[in-house]
Amino acid sequence: MYTDKTLKCKDCGADFVFTAGEQEFYAEKGFVNEPQRCKACRDAKRSAGRGARTFFEATCAGCGGVAKVPFEPKGDRPVYCSECFAKQRDE
Repeated sequence: MYTDKTLKCKDCGADFVFTAGEQEFYAEKGFVNEPQRCKACRDAKRSAGRGARTFFEATCAGCGGVAKVPFEPKGDRPVYCSECFAKQRDE
């Protein structure tokens, strides 16, 4: 059915394998084009568009410790540190 193919990355020029399993996955999803970048270049391209995340410090409503969160707390809702947030979610 499908056999492994060796393709050349259009960004770095390295050879990479487009496996039979990946080809089957592409076919199931209806993708018609083969990948043009190796995994390392795909990952780099994907993460390049994000930019650096800014974290804000707040006081945890559960334990009173410092909570670093990726949003600016407005003060109208409680903010939890990672541990207290996990406890809240489990309850």
